[in-house]
Formats: sequence, structure tokens, C-alpha cells
Amino acid sequence: MNWLTWSLLSAFFAGLTAVLAKIGVAGVNSNLATAIRTSVVLIFTWGIAFATTKPSALLEFPRRVWLFLALSGVATGLSWLCYFRALQLGEVSRVAPVDKLSVVFVIVFSAIILKERLSVQHAIGGALIVAGALVLAWQHD
Repeated sequence: MNWLTWSLLSAFFAGLTAVLAKIGVAGVNSNLATAIRTSVVLIFTWGIAFATTKPSALLEFPRRVWLFLALSGVATGLSWLCYFRALQLGEVSRVAPVDKLSVVFVIVFSAIILKERLSVQHAIGGALIVAGALVLAWQHD
């Protein structure tokens, strides 16, 4: 499978995740709900990792890899805590599109931090994502 297939699968499961999380977060502390979800992810991913890779591979990672994976993990944890709280307070059909503004942040961060070349296509696509998130988040009374 290529990157596009994996990306579409990721989007499918992320969409399913949002709906399941909205149901699961109802009536409980959102931080505790995030911890439960994270624990399941932890067990699931370690199981897959050890089923497909030798545990000794961990010892081969340079410090820089450990540092940036740890920082990514902290960012993920903060994102999930905020996301679950938002799900608890708002409608999933409005929260999820705003959460997808992360794509716009990725475009900006990739240019600033990774020095990726951005094109008009990136600008137009990013603007459409912002417009779509605003349209879907807009509350019409």
C-alpha cells in the first residue's frame, strides 16, 4: 500500500475515533477518559511493535530520535486532552472540523521548522480547510 492508502485509512479511523470518543466521554472526566484511551493505544501499539520488530531495536535509536519522539508524544497528549474536553463540551460534527485545522498548522510548521517549500497549492488548500472549518463550526441559531 502507498502513502495515500495509509492516509485514507488514517482519516477513516480518525473519523470513527471522533464519534466513538464523543460517546465514551459522556458523563465522565475528560482527562480520565483520555488516559483510558491512551492506555489502550499504548498496549495496542506496543503489541504491534513487538510483533513486527525485535525489542532490541529500541537500543539502536539515537538520542535525537528519543528526544523528538518524546516531544511528539507530549504534543499528542496535550492535543488529546484538549480534544476530549472539546468533545465533552461541543458537538462532534463541529469539534472535529476545527481539530482538522491541525493540517493548516502542519503546513505552516513544515515551512518554518522543516524548511519545506510551500506552493500556491498549499496556500489554496490551507485556505479552503480554514474556510471549511469555519463553515462547519459556525453556530446558526
